[in-house]
Amino acid sequence: MNICGCLIHAMPERADAVAAAMAETEGVEVHARAEDGRFVIVVEDTDASFASEAIMALHQLPGVVSLTLTYHHFEDPAAGRARPVTQSPPQSGAQTHDPI
Repeated sequence: MNICGCLIHAMPERADAVAAAMAETEGVEVHARAEDGRFVIVVEDTDASFASEAIMALHQLPGVVSLTLTYHHFEDPAAGRARPVTQSPPQSGAQTHDPI
């Protein structure tokens, strides 16, 4: 189970089109909408795609100014508990961060 809480800011004149596209995207649920084009959404993995793929597609919608991931939760259903986050080794010149 992969759950991502996101904030989307769309240009107000494109907000209806963005809302319609989100409604047609499997795994996306709109929880709140402001008149100025801001949305609170949840994106989940589906059988057909990962949440990350849906988030990238939403970010590319015409009229979307920004999409911010504000919450992320992942559980491995087979293990019955939260899966630890692993970091890949840093690449040359890449910034490193403490593991979560």
